[in-house]
Amino acid sequence: MDESTKDKTKGKLHELKGKVKEKIGKATNDPDLEAEGENEAVDGKVQKKIGQVEKVFGV
Repeated sequence: MDESTKDKTKGKLHELKGKVKEKIGKATNDPDLEAEGENEAVDGKVQKKIGQVEKVFGV
């Protein structure tokens, strides 16, 4: 598996994990967990984009 695919896969997993944390934080009225989930989801999106860029440039 090349690096771009690994980055896209890891990014998607982080994004999903973040969304789950965010929903749990909302459901349990835990603003810290909700914020942590939001941050992790954004980090996942960024990592996914890095993988896409790597694929375009053949890195």
